[in-house]
Amino acid sequence: MRVDLFDFNLPEACIALRPACPRDASRLLEVTPGEPLADRMFTDLAERLRPGDVLILNDTKVLPAALYGSRPAREHGGGGPVRVEVNLHKRLDAARWRAFVRPAKRLRDGDVIAFGDDNEACMAGALNGRVCDKHEGEITLAFEFSGAVLDEAIARVGQMPLPPYIARKRAVDARDEHDYQTIFAQELGSVAAPTASLHFSDAMFAALDARGVTRQILTLHVGAGTFLPVKTDDTAGHKMHGERYEVSEVTAAALNTARAQGRRIIAAGTTALRTLESIADADGVLHAGSGDTDIFITPGYKFRAVDGLLTNFHLPRSTLFMLVSALAGLDEMRAAYAHAIADNYRFYSYGDASLLWREL
Repeated sequence: MRVDLFDFNLPEACIALRPACPRDASRLLEVTPGEPLADRMFTDLAERLRPGDVLILNDTKVLPAALYGSRPAREHGGGGPVRVEVNLHKRLDAARWRAFVRPAKRLRDGDVIAFGDDNEACMAGALNGRVCDKHEGEITLAFEFSGAVLDEAIARVGQMPLPPYIARKRAVDARDEHDYQTIFAQELGSVAAPTASLHFSDAMFAALDARGVTRQILTLHVGAGTFLPVKTDDTAGHKMHGERYEVSEVTAAALNTARAQGRRIIAAGTTALRTLESIADADGVLHAGSGDTDIFITPGYKFRAVDGLLTNFHLPRSTLFMLVSALAGLDEMRAAYAHAIADNYRFYSYGDASLLWREL
C-alpha cells in the first residue's frame, strides 16, 4: 500500500510531553467500526468491557537505554575525541547490543566508547563498549561486562529512552524513571515502554476484577525500531526490526480456552497484539514459546487472535498507525484521528488512549 495513505497533519502541540496525573486520568476514545465515535475517560474502561473478557498485558521493563559517552582521540589518523549518543535497541547476547548511534560517521570497527564517569571507584560507575559492527547508522556494541552486571552498569550510566518527539523538546528527568514504566513491569529488557499500559493503576485493576475481566501476561521486549519512520513509498519496502517475545504455557492455554468459549481477547498495546498474532496459527490457536517477531501489520491483514486493542495515539506514516488502521479500518481511523486532533486529545507515548474494536 502507498505510505502516503497513512499521512495526516499532526500539530506539534498535540504531542504530550508529560503523562496525565494520576495515571488513569487520561481520556479514552472508543472506536467501533460502523458506530459513532465515543469520547470517554480511561476510568470508564472497565464498564466498556464485558465480564469474561480477557485483557493481555506486556510485563516488560524498560532499561535506561539512552547512553552518552565519548570516543577518545585516535593515535593514528582519527582526529580528536568525539561525543557519542547511543540508543540501545536489541540485545544480541549477554554482552552485546545492537544500537542506533550519532554521529555514526565518526566511528569505525574497533573503536571503544566510554560511557559514564570512569573516575568512579564502583565497577558499574563506568562502562566501555567496543564497536564490532557498523551499518547504516547502527552499530553492535560489545560491552566489557555481561549479563546482570551489564544491566546494573547500564542502569547506572543510562537514561530513560524517551522517544525523540519528546526528548527533543525537554530533558529526561527523575520523573520519567517512574512515568515511563508500567506499574506491573517485571522482565527487564525493553528500550521503549509498552505505552498503552502506562495508564493502568491499582484502582483500575480493582475495577476490572470487580467487572469480571481477567488478565493474562506475556513479554515482548520493545525495540526502538518499532517507532522508526517508514522511509519507503510503499509499505512492501519497509522492514521491521525483530523483537524478542515469550508466552507461557499458562497464558496460551488460558487464551485458547477463552477463545473456545466465545470470550473476547483485548490486547493492551500494540506490543501485546503483535505478540499474539505472531504465535497464532491459521486457525487462531495460540502456541506458547519464545522467539523473535518482525511482524508488520497493515490493512488487509486477517487477525487471528484479538478482538480489540487498547492503544495510544500514534504518529503519521508510522507502522503503528498502519496497524490500528488494519484493525479498525483505514477510513475509520483517519476519521477518529481527525476527531482526536480537533478535540485536543494528547498524542504519543505520554498521551491519551483509544479503545479500538476489530472491523468485522
